[in-house]
Amino acid sequence: MNILNLIKQGESQTVEFKTSFQKEVMESVVAFANANGGKIFIGIKDDGSIQGVQIAKETLKDWINQIKQNTQPQLIVDIDSTTIEDKLIAIVDVKEYPVKPIAYKNRYYKRVKNSNHLMDLMEITNMNLQSLQLSWDSYMAHDTNFDDLDINKIKIFFHRVEAKGRFRLSGTTKEKLQKLNLIKDGAVSNAAKLLFSKELSTYTIHLGRFKTPSMIIDDKVIKTTLFKAVDECMKFIISHLKVAFEFTEEIERKEIFEYPIKAIRELLLNAIVHRDYTSPVDVQIKIFDNSITIFNPGKLYGDLTIEELHTDEYQSRARNKIIVEAFYLTGDIEKYGSGYIRVREEIQKYPTMVFEYKESGDGYLVKLSYTKQKTTQKTTQKTTQKTTQKTTREQILDLLKDNKKLTRSALAQIIGVSPDAIKQHFSKLQNDKLLKRVGGRKDGYWEVLDVE
Repeated sequence: MNILNLIKQGESQTVEFKTSFQKEVMESVVAFANANGGKIFIGIKDDGSIQGVQIAKETLKDWINQIKQNTQPQLIVDIDSTTIEDKLIAIVDVKEYPVKPIAYKNRYYKRVKNSNHLMDLMEITNMNLQSLQLSWDSYMAHDTNFDDLDINKIKIFFHRVEAKGRFRLSGTTKEKLQKLNLIKDGAVSNAAKLLFSKELSTYTIHLGRFKTPSMIIDDKVIKTTLFKAVDECMKFIISHLKVAFEFTEEIERKEIFEYPIKAIRELLLNAIVHRDYTSPVDVQIKIFDNSITIFNPGKLYGDLTIEELHTDEYQSRARNKIIVEAFYLTGDIEKYGSGYIRVREEIQKYPTMVFEYKESGDGYLVKLSYTKQKTTQKTTQKTTQKTTQKTTREQILDLLKDNKKLTRSALAQIIGVSPDAIKQHFSKLQNDKLLKRVGGRKDGYWEVLDVE
C-alpha cells in the first residue's frame, strides 16, 4: 500500500498524524513500541490533510536522538522524509519492542485503537510479565513453604490428573509438583499456594442473592483454595436457582434449572482461573430474580478484545499459566479458547436468555439474563440439534440460504451471539467471496455465493 492511500485511511491502531515534532510524537513512539508497532506521519493534520513540515539538514538526526534520549530503554527508530502534494512530510517507523513496556519520561503508554492510553501500574506489570512469557502465579510465594501445603489436597489433585489422563505423573510428591512447575527447588509457587494451602486464602469470593440492587436476601464469603472454591460457589449458586419440572411420556420427572448449569460453571471457572491475583478486589457473584452477574478483577489479558470474544475464532490468553495448566489437567477447563463457544451452545437451549460481557472498571463482568424462564426441553430440541455442531459462520450461511432478508439482529437472536459478532462474520464472509449484498438497506438482501 502506498503512503497516500495509507494516509487516506486515517488514524488507526498503527497510524498516527502529527503536524509537528513534539512530546506527543514520543508518546506515540512508546505506545506503538508497546503494541504492534506503527507509523507516525509528521506534517499531517488530524483530518488527514497534508500540511507539510520544515525539515533542515540535521532535523531527522536530531529527532532520532531526542527519541533515544527520552525513552527507557532507549529506542532507536527510523525516520525518513518524502514529498506528497508538493509538501514535505516525515515518517517515523516504530517497530514492536520485544521486552515491554517502554517509557517516555517514566510514563508508559500503549496503543488502543487510534489513541494512546496511559497505563496504570497493573497494566505495566502484566505487560512486562507477558513479554517475558512469565506469569505472576509462577513466581515463588515467599511467605509459604512446603509444610504449609495440604498433602490431602495435593493427593486428590494427583488422582484427578491421573484419572483424566492428560499428563503422566511419576515420582515423589515433590517431584510430581516440580514437573508441573508448582514448586521449584522445594520453593512453593504462588499457584501451589492458591491451589493447596492449609491456610484460608487472602483472596475472597463474595456471593449474594439480591431481590433488588440494594436488598440482599442471602450472602456468603468464600476464602479457600481454588478447586474447593469452585465447588462451594456452585453449591451456593444452585441453591438459589429456580427449577422447573417436566414430566415426560415415560412419567419421568426432569429438572430444568433457571440457567444452564454447564454455562454457569464455565463462567465461574473463567472468573477464578483468569482473575488478576495482584489485585485485592473480590470476585463478586450477584444472583437476581431474572439475571446473574459474575465480576472478576482484571481486564482481558494480552491483546484479546471484546470484539474477538464475540466470534468463535478467538485465541485464548492465559494470565495465570500454572493455574490454567492445573485446571486443564483435571479436565475442568480447556486451554484452547473454546469456553465461550460452549457457553453459547448451552444458552442456545434457553430461548429468551441473553449473554453479555464487558470490561468494567479494572475488571471484567459477565451477565446472563432472561425474560421468560425455560420450563420444557421440547421447545429447543429441534433447533439446537441442527446448530450446535456447526460454527457461527456455517449457521449464518445456512440461515441466509433459507431466508435472504434476515437482518443481523435476527441472526444474532437465532444463533445466540451478539449483533457485533454477526457484523464481523459478515465482513469476513464478504472478503472470502462467500456472501454478497444485493440492493439497498431497505429493499436489499444477502446472496450466498457458491464456492467454485
